[in-house]
Amino acid sequence: MIDKELLDILICPKCKGNIKLHSNEKYIICTNCNLAYYIDENMPIMLIDKAVSIEEAEKGK
Repeated sequence: MIDKELLDILICPKCKGNIKLHSNEKYIICTNCNLAYYIDENMPIMLIDKAVSIEEAEKGK
């Protein structure tokens, strides 16, 4: 699981909005942009071109 302190300081790189942990805990999501950023070994990959839609993240449960 991703560290809560890290989660508290991260923002969406696209809109600079707030993010939250997805319910499957494999993604960090931005509901403003409808983007999901994959978490690899407890480190989120916060690159816009690597993000997927929240719907795609749902499929990857």
